Amino acid sequence: MTSFRPLLISLVVAVRILAGETPATLPLGAVAPDFKLRGVDGRTYSLKTFRKAGILVVVFTCNHCPTAQYYEDRFKQIVKEYSGKGVALVAINPNDPKSVRLDELGYTDLGDSFAEMKIRAKHKQFNFPYLYDGEKEEVSRAYGPVATPHAFVFDRERRLRYLGRVDDSERPELVKTRDLRDAIEALLAGHEVPVKQTKSFGCSIKWAGKGEAVNQFMAKLETEPAGVELVDTAGLTALRKNDSGNVRLINFWATWCGPCIAEFPDLITIHRMYRQRAFELVTVSANYPDEKKEVLAFLQKQHASNRNLLFGETDKYKLMEAFDPKWDGALPYTLLLGSNGDVLYRHQDAVDPLELKRAIVAALKEDRFKD
Repeated sequence: MTSFRPLLISLVVAVRILAGETPATLPLGAVAPDFKLRGVDGRTYSLKTFRKAGILVVVFTCNHCPTAQYYEDRFKQIVKEYSGKGVALVAINPNDPKSVRLDELGYTDLGDSFAEMKIRAKHKQFNFPYLYDGEKEEVSRAYGPVATPHAFVFDRERRLRYLGRVDDSERPELVKTRDLRDAIEALLAGHEVPVKQTKSFGCSIKWAGKGEAVNQFMAKLETEPAGVELVDTAGLTALRKNDSGNVRLINFWATWCGPCIAEFPDLITIHRMYRQRAFELVTVSANYPDEKKEVLAFLQKQHASNRNLLFGETDKYKLMEAFDPKWDGALPYTLLLGSNGDVLYRHQDAVDPLELKRAIVAALKEDRFKD
């Protein structure tokens, strides 16, 4: 009968997924459900992998959630301090990447796919296993996290002794209660965990089944109108000054520029990711004014609902000088300006989308904490 248990669990999970049920959270005292998941390091992990650990911390987290991002360094510190004391920490990404909308990626440079997890782990130098459960979400449904991050602490017998938040504030300077650390310390000392369960706070789990809603969201974006307006030297000078109060991404392009055309979809994706924040994308076509019809046709094909400008005069050198004397005229040309007009990123030729998104995230980092 034991050999049929994994199959039975899979069938139960499948039924719950089809029914659209939110999974129940594992209760205190329960035995840790086993798993077999891929890590970003190429290894496959299960409970047996951590058999030597007296305490096992299973944390459900992800790439895209800003709250989860704030805890990454704290996870690394816990591993650094407690791995020599018989404590193991493993992180699991429970999210189905196909169920995450672009506007839910407004605080990140990466989505929740396995390939992007590898990039995140390498960039942030994770010192713990980072596992992907987004394909089937069977493990996540067995544990039942409600938000990212959500911590589960198991003793040597792999009984659940604590579940909930890491601490009481994503902002380190406001932390007063370190619940996860308190639970670990209590178990190491052979004591009862003082606070066994807390609420968790963060982004909701992106359970599978939201793909159609994501498709509908994308279809709606593509109905947004695209337009273009002529700009003169005064307009370009004002564009460069940037007194909008927003982080402003400006891209100079032309319909005859191959690299410009190739990178344009990435710019539209970036616009859709960050436009809910203090961010704007402005494209400036270096075509001639009498090519406006051709420029507009391309923008409509790209569903470029951001602000789009077109050189309004035939003297391109005067326009270039009005915007940025440092620009030598080669296309594409991209500039990221801070809300005070400072140049945060300048690049000639096609951009690296990840590098650009990281610059945008850094520029917008604290806007949600401003008064």
